Amino acid sequence: MMLLTALCLTYIVFFLTNMYPNLEKLAKTQGNFRMSEEAVASFLEDRGYLQPTPVKYMQWLGVMPGFSLEKEDGTLLGKCVRPGISPEDTPRFCGILQGDWGFSTVAKEPVANVLGSRLANTGKLMFWVMVVMVPSALIVGVLAGMREGSGTDRSLSTVSILSTATPEYVSGVIFIAMLASTRNGLGPWLHEMGLIEGKALFKGTAKSAMDGITFQNFTLPVLTISLYGMGYIARMTRASMAEVMTAQYIRTARLKGVSFRNIVMKHALRNALIAPFTVIMLQFPWLLNGVVIVETLFSYTGFGWQLVNAAGNNDIEMLLAVSVVSVFVVLVTQLISDIGYVYLNPRIRIS
Repeated sequence: MMLLTALCLTYIVFFLTNMYPNLEKLAKTQGNFRMSEEAVASFLEDRGYLQPTPVKYMQWLGVMPGFSLEKEDGTLLGKCVRPGISPEDTPRFCGILQGDWGFSTVAKEPVANVLGSRLANTGKLMFWVMVVMVPSALIVGVLAGMREGSGTDRSLSTVSILSTATPEYVSGVIFIAMLASTRNGLGPWLHEMGLIEGKALFKGTAKSAMDGITFQNFTLPVLTISLYGMGYIARMTRASMAEVMTAQYIRTARLKGVSFRNIVMKHALRNALIAPFTVIMLQFPWLLNGVVIVETLFSYTGFGWQLVNAAGNNDIEMLLAVSVVSVFVVLVTQLISDIGYVYLNPRIRIS
Protein backbone atom coordinates (compact mmCIF):
# COMPACT_ATOMS: atom_id res chain seq x y z
CA MET A 1 0.00 0.00 0.00
CA MET A 2 2.83 2.37 0.88
CA LEU A 3 4.55 1.58 -2.43
CA LEU A 4 1.37 2.30 -4.38
CA THR A 5 0.92 5.58 -2.51
CA ALA A 6 4.51 6.58 -3.25
CA LEU A 7 4.09 5.77 -6.95
CA CYS A 8 0.87 7.78 -7.19
CA LEU A 9 2.31 10.81 -5.42
CA THR A 10 5.55 10.84 -7.40
CA TYR A 11 3.64 10.41 -10.67
CA ILE A 12 1.49 13.45 -9.86
CA VAL A 13 4.61 15.52 -9.18
CA PHE A 14 6.25 14.14 -12.34
CA PHE A 15 3.20 15.03 -14.42
CA LEU A 16 3.04 18.59 -13.06
CA THR A 17 6.76 19.30 -13.49
CA ASN A 18 6.74 17.90 -17.04
CA MET A 19 3.90 20.06 -18.33
CA TYR A 20 4.80 21.87 -21.54
CA PRO A 21 5.11 25.41 -20.07
CA ASN A 22 7.76 24.11 -17.65
CA LEU A 23 9.56 22.27 -20.44
CA GLU A 24 9.44 25.37 -22.63
CA LYS A 25 10.99 27.43 -19.83
CA LEU A 26 13.66 24.75 -19.38
CA ALA A 27 14.54 24.83 -23.07
CA LYS A 28 14.89 28.61 -23.08
CA THR A 29 16.96 28.53 -19.90
CA GLN A 30 19.32 25.98 -21.37
CA GLY A 31 19.39 27.65 -24.78
CA ASN A 32 18.36 31.30 -24.94
CA PHE A 33 15.17 33.18 -24.15
CA ARG A 34 14.79 34.32 -27.77
CA MET A 35 14.33 30.81 -29.11
CA SER A 36 11.45 30.38 -31.52
CA GLU A 37 8.69 27.87 -30.89
CA GLU A 38 10.18 25.60 -33.55
CA ALA A 39 13.60 25.73 -31.86
CA VAL A 40 12.03 24.97 -28.49
CA ALA A 41 10.15 21.98 -29.90
CA SER A 42 13.33 20.71 -31.60
CA PHE A 43 15.32 21.10 -28.36
CA LEU A 44 12.74 19.18 -26.35
CA GLU A 45 12.26 16.47 -28.95
CA ASP A 46 16.00 15.83 -29.27
CA ARG A 47 16.20 15.20 -25.51
CA GLY A 48 13.08 13.06 -25.19
CA TYR A 49 10.96 15.56 -23.29
CA LEU A 50 8.08 15.26 -25.77
CA GLN A 51 7.57 11.54 -25.18
CA PRO A 52 4.32 10.44 -23.48
CA THR A 53 4.41 11.17 -19.76
CA PRO A 54 3.99 7.49 -18.68
CA VAL A 55 7.01 6.55 -20.82
CA LYS A 56 9.13 9.33 -19.34
CA TYR A 57 8.01 8.34 -15.85
CA MET A 58 9.04 4.71 -16.41
CA GLN A 59 12.42 5.90 -17.71
CA TRP A 60 12.80 8.15 -14.68
CA LEU A 61 12.05 5.19 -12.39
CA GLY A 62 14.58 3.11 -14.28
CA VAL A 63 12.32 0.30 -15.49
CA MET A 64 12.66 1.36 -19.14
CA PRO A 65 15.80 2.26 -21.11
CA GLY A 66 16.51 5.97 -21.09
CA PHE A 67 15.86 8.01 -24.22
CA SER A 68 18.89 8.50 -26.48
CA LEU A 69 19.48 10.14 -29.85
CA GLU A 70 22.65 10.36 -31.94
CA LYS A 71 22.69 13.47 -34.13
CA GLU A 72 24.26 13.75 -37.56
CA ASP A 73 27.46 15.27 -36.15
CA GLY A 74 27.90 12.28 -33.83
CA THR A 75 26.68 14.08 -30.71
CA LEU A 76 24.81 11.77 -28.34
CA LEU A 77 21.82 13.24 -26.55
CA GLY A 78 19.60 11.54 -24.02
CA LYS A 79 18.55 11.03 -20.45
CA CYS A 80 21.51 8.85 -19.49
CA VAL A 81 24.14 11.06 -21.13
CA ARG A 82 26.41 12.72 -18.57
CA PRO A 83 29.35 15.11 -19.04
CA GLY A 84 32.65 13.30 -19.08
CA ILE A 85 31.16 9.89 -19.96
CA SER A 86 31.88 8.47 -23.39
CA PRO A 87 29.00 7.15 -25.53
CA GLU A 88 30.33 3.60 -25.11
CA ASP A 89 30.13 3.85 -21.32
CA THR A 90 26.70 5.50 -21.24
CA PRO A 91 24.25 3.14 -19.45
CA ARG A 92 20.91 2.15 -20.98
CA PHE A 93 19.02 2.43 -17.69
CA CYS A 94 19.48 5.48 -15.50
CA GLY A 95 16.62 5.92 -13.06
CA ILE A 96 15.83 5.93 -9.38
CA LEU A 97 16.16 2.15 -9.16
CA GLN A 98 19.73 2.41 -10.47
CA GLY A 99 20.56 5.13 -7.97
CA ASP A 100 20.71 7.80 -10.67
CA TRP A 101 18.74 10.85 -9.52
CA GLY A 102 19.39 12.84 -12.66
CA PHE A 103 21.51 15.86 -13.51
CA SER A 104 20.83 19.32 -12.09
CA THR A 105 20.53 21.94 -14.81
CA VAL A 106 21.28 24.69 -12.26
CA ALA A 107 24.16 23.22 -10.24
CA LYS A 108 25.62 21.51 -13.36
CA GLU A 109 26.36 18.34 -11.40
CA PRO A 110 24.52 15.14 -10.37
CA VAL A 111 21.43 15.73 -8.27
CA ALA A 112 22.55 13.17 -5.68
CA ASN A 113 25.70 15.17 -4.90
CA VAL A 114 23.80 18.42 -4.33
CA LEU A 115 20.83 16.90 -2.54
CA GLY A 116 23.04 14.81 -0.27
CA SER A 117 24.78 17.86 1.16
CA ARG A 118 21.48 19.72 1.56
CA LEU A 119 19.93 16.76 3.38
CA ALA A 120 22.96 16.55 5.66
CA ASN A 121 22.57 20.23 6.58
CA THR A 122 18.86 19.89 7.30
CA GLY A 123 19.47 16.62 9.16
CA LYS A 124 21.75 18.41 11.61
CA LEU A 125 19.18 21.15 12.07
CA MET A 126 16.34 18.64 12.55
CA PHE A 127 18.31 16.67 15.13
CA TRP A 128 19.06 19.63 17.38
CA VAL A 129 15.57 21.07 16.96
CA MET A 130 14.01 17.78 18.09
CA VAL A 131 16.46 17.55 21.02
CA VAL A 132 15.37 20.99 22.22
CA MET A 133 11.73 21.06 21.14
CA VAL A 134 10.33 17.66 22.12
CA PRO A 135 11.48 17.40 25.76
CA SER A 136 10.60 21.06 26.40
CA ALA A 137 7.13 20.68 24.88
CA LEU A 138 6.37 17.47 26.77
CA ILE A 139 7.48 18.94 30.09
CA VAL A 140 5.40 22.08 29.56
CA GLY A 141 2.36 20.08 28.42
CA VAL A 142 2.53 17.58 31.28
CA LEU A 143 2.98 20.31 33.92
CA ALA A 144 0.07 22.27 32.50
CA GLY A 145 -2.25 19.25 32.23
CA MET A 146 -1.56 17.74 35.65
CA ARG A 147 -3.71 20.35 37.38
CA GLU A 148 -6.20 21.69 34.86
CA GLY A 149 -7.33 25.24 35.56
CA SER A 150 -4.51 26.04 37.97
CA GLY A 151 -2.26 29.09 37.73
CA THR A 152 0.52 26.93 36.28
CA ASP A 153 -1.85 25.61 33.62
CA ARG A 154 -2.99 29.09 32.60
CA SER A 155 0.54 30.50 32.50
CA LEU A 156 2.08 27.65 30.50
CA SER A 157 -0.92 27.48 28.15
CA THR A 158 -0.57 31.20 27.43
CA VAL A 159 3.12 30.76 26.63
CA SER A 160 2.31 27.80 24.34
CA ILE A 161 -0.34 29.74 22.44
CA LEU A 162 1.96 32.74 22.00
CA SER A 163 4.83 30.61 20.72
CA THR A 164 2.61 28.87 18.16
CA ALA A 165 0.97 32.13 17.08
CA THR A 166 4.33 33.81 16.43
CA PRO A 167 5.66 33.02 12.92
CA GLU A 168 9.27 31.93 12.57
CA TYR A 169 10.25 35.01 10.57
CA VAL A 170 8.99 37.23 13.41
CA SER A 171 10.67 35.37 16.26
CA GLY A 172 13.81 34.93 14.17
CA VAL A 173 14.12 38.67 13.53
CA ILE A 174 13.50 39.38 17.22
CA PHE A 175 16.19 36.91 18.27
CA ILE A 176 18.67 38.42 15.81
CA ALA A 177 17.92 41.95 17.04
CA MET A 178 18.08 41.01 20.72
CA LEU A 179 20.86 38.41 20.79
CA ALA A 180 22.99 38.86 17.66
CA SER A 181 23.17 42.63 17.23
CA THR A 182 26.38 44.47 18.15
CA ARG A 183 24.50 47.76 18.60
CA ASN A 184 21.20 46.82 20.22
CA GLY A 185 19.86 44.10 22.46
CA LEU A 186 21.60 42.24 25.26
CA GLY A 187 25.03 41.85 23.63
CA PRO A 188 26.41 45.40 24.06
CA TRP A 189 24.95 45.62 27.57
CA LEU A 190 26.57 42.35 28.69
CA HIS A 191 29.82 43.39 27.02
CA GLU A 192 29.92 46.65 28.99
CA MET A 193 29.41 44.68 32.18
CA GLY A 194 32.36 42.47 31.26
CA LEU A 195 30.30 39.27 31.10
CA ILE A 196 31.08 38.46 27.43
CA GLU A 197 34.11 39.23 25.25
CA GLY A 198 32.35 40.24 22.04
CA LYS A 199 29.43 42.59 21.59
CA ALA A 200 26.97 39.88 20.50
CA LEU A 201 25.87 36.71 22.23
CA PHE A 202 25.25 34.74 19.02
CA LYS A 203 25.86 35.05 15.31
CA GLY A 204 22.98 36.30 13.21
CA THR A 205 23.83 33.87 10.41
CA ALA A 206 24.24 30.10 10.36
CA LYS A 207 26.26 30.01 7.14
CA SER A 208 29.42 28.96 8.98
CA ALA A 209 27.46 26.14 10.67
CA MET A 210 27.49 24.22 7.39
CA ASP A 211 31.23 23.70 7.90
CA GLY A 212 31.20 23.37 11.67
CA ILE A 213 28.42 23.72 14.24
CA THR A 214 29.13 25.89 17.25
CA PHE A 215 26.97 27.24 20.05
CA GLN A 216 27.23 30.75 18.63
CA ASN A 217 26.31 30.05 15.00
CA PHE A 218 23.58 27.42 15.49
CA THR A 219 21.60 28.45 18.57
CA LEU A 220 19.33 31.05 16.99
CA PRO A 221 17.95 28.95 14.08
CA VAL A 222 17.41 25.98 16.41
CA LEU A 223 15.71 28.20 18.99
CA THR A 224 13.53 29.88 16.35
CA ILE A 225 12.17 26.61 14.96
CA SER A 226 11.88 24.93 18.36
CA LEU A 227 9.86 27.77 19.83
CA TYR A 228 7.33 27.65 16.99
CA GLY A 229 6.83 23.88 17.07
CA MET A 230 6.99 23.54 20.85
CA GLY A 231 3.71 25.34 21.47
CA TYR A 232 1.64 23.01 19.30
CA ILE A 233 3.08 19.85 20.86
CA ALA A 234 2.72 21.31 24.35
CA ARG A 235 -0.95 22.15 23.75
CA MET A 236 -1.66 18.63 22.51
CA THR A 237 0.17 17.13 25.47
CA ARG A 238 -1.67 19.38 27.91
CA ALA A 239 -5.08 18.43 26.46
CA SER A 240 -4.22 14.73 26.52
CA MET A 241 -2.84 14.90 30.06
CA ALA A 242 -5.86 16.81 31.35
CA GLU A 243 -8.21 14.22 29.83
CA VAL A 244 -6.28 11.31 31.34
CA MET A 245 -6.22 12.91 34.80
CA THR A 246 -10.04 12.86 34.85
CA ALA A 247 -10.27 9.17 33.90
CA GLN A 248 -11.95 6.70 36.25
CA TYR A 249 -8.81 4.65 36.97
CA ILE A 250 -6.98 7.83 38.04
CA ARG A 251 -9.79 8.66 40.47
CA THR A 252 -9.66 5.12 41.82
CA ALA A 253 -5.90 5.41 42.36
CA ARG A 254 -6.41 8.64 44.28
CA LEU A 255 -9.09 7.07 46.48
CA LYS A 256 -6.69 4.22 47.27
CA GLY A 257 -4.15 6.73 48.54
CA VAL A 258 -1.60 6.51 45.72
CA SER A 259 0.68 9.55 45.77
CA PHE A 260 0.12 12.20 43.12
CA ARG A 261 3.65 11.71 41.79
CA ASN A 262 3.12 7.97 41.27
CA ILE A 263 -0.25 8.59 39.66
CA VAL A 264 1.34 10.91 37.11
CA MET A 265 4.50 8.90 36.43
CA LYS A 266 3.15 5.33 36.54
CA HIS A 267 -0.46 5.65 35.39
CA ALA A 268 -1.18 8.88 33.52
CA LEU A 269 2.00 9.70 31.62
CA ARG A 270 2.06 6.79 29.19
CA ASN A 271 -1.57 7.23 28.15
CA ALA A 272 -1.12 10.98 27.90
CA LEU A 273 1.74 10.55 25.41
CA ILE A 274 -0.35 8.67 22.83
CA ALA A 275 -1.78 11.75 21.10
CA PRO A 276 1.42 13.87 21.27
CA PHE A 277 3.46 11.01 19.77
CA THR A 278 1.56 11.28 16.49
CA VAL A 279 2.03 15.05 16.48
CA ILE A 280 5.75 14.68 17.16
CA MET A 281 6.16 12.32 14.20
CA LEU A 282 4.40 14.84 11.96
CA GLN A 283 7.11 17.35 12.79
CA PHE A 284 9.67 15.49 10.66
CA PRO A 285 8.02 16.24 7.28
CA TRP A 286 7.47 19.82 8.44
CA LEU A 287 11.11 20.20 9.47
CA LEU A 288 12.26 18.73 6.16
CA ASN A 289 10.36 21.11 3.89
CA GLY A 290 8.75 23.78 6.02
CA VAL A 291 11.79 25.47 7.56
CA VAL A 292 12.78 27.26 4.36
CA ILE A 293 11.97 30.64 5.96
CA VAL A 294 14.41 30.01 8.79
CA GLU A 295 17.04 28.59 6.44
CA THR A 296 16.75 31.69 4.26
CA LEU A 297 16.73 34.07 7.23
CA PHE A 298 19.92 32.57 8.67
CA SER A 299 21.61 31.86 5.29
CA TYR A 300 21.56 28.12 5.89
CA THR A 301 21.27 26.16 2.64
CA GLY A 302 19.33 23.06 3.60
CA PHE A 303 16.69 20.84 2.02
CA GLY A 304 13.87 23.40 2.18
CA TRP A 305 16.09 26.08 0.65
CA GLN A 306 17.01 23.66 -2.15
CA LEU A 307 13.34 22.95 -2.84
CA VAL A 308 12.55 26.64 -3.34
CA ASN A 309 15.72 27.14 -5.39
CA ALA A 310 14.84 24.23 -7.68
CA ALA A 311 11.27 25.46 -8.13
CA GLY A 312 12.38 29.02 -8.83
CA ASN A 313 14.93 27.93 -11.43
CA ASN A 314 12.78 25.17 -12.96
CA ASP A 315 15.36 22.50 -12.09
CA ILE A 316 13.08 19.58 -12.98
CA GLU A 317 15.38 16.69 -12.01
CA MET A 318 16.09 18.32 -8.64
CA LEU A 319 12.39 18.91 -8.02
CA LEU A 320 11.62 15.27 -8.73
CA ALA A 321 14.38 14.08 -6.39
CA VAL A 322 13.11 16.39 -3.65
CA SER A 323 9.60 14.99 -4.11
CA VAL A 324 10.86 11.41 -3.75
CA VAL A 325 12.66 12.20 -0.51
CA SER A 326 9.66 14.12 0.84
CA VAL A 327 7.23 11.31 0.02
CA PHE A 328 9.57 8.76 1.58
CA VAL A 329 9.92 10.75 4.81
CA VAL A 330 6.15 11.29 5.09
CA LEU A 331 5.33 7.61 4.57
CA VAL A 332 8.06 6.37 6.94
CA THR A 333 7.04 8.76 9.70
CA GLN A 334 3.39 7.72 9.29
CA LEU A 335 4.43 4.07 9.59
CA ILE A 336 6.49 4.74 12.72
CA SER A 337 3.60 6.76 14.11
CA ASP A 338 1.17 3.85 13.62
CA ILE A 339 3.60 1.35 15.18
CA GLY A 340 4.26 3.66 18.11
CA TYR A 341 0.54 4.22 18.63
CA VAL A 342 -0.01 0.47 18.91
CA TYR A 343 2.85 0.18 21.40
CA LEU A 344 1.69 3.07 23.59
CA ASN A 345 -2.00 2.12 23.55
CA PRO A 346 -2.48 -1.19 25.41
CA ARG A 347 -6.09 -1.43 24.17
CA ILE A 348 -4.86 -2.10 20.64
CA ARG A 349 -3.45 -5.50 19.81
CA ILE A 350 -2.21 -6.87 16.50
CA SER A 351 -3.79 -10.25 15.85
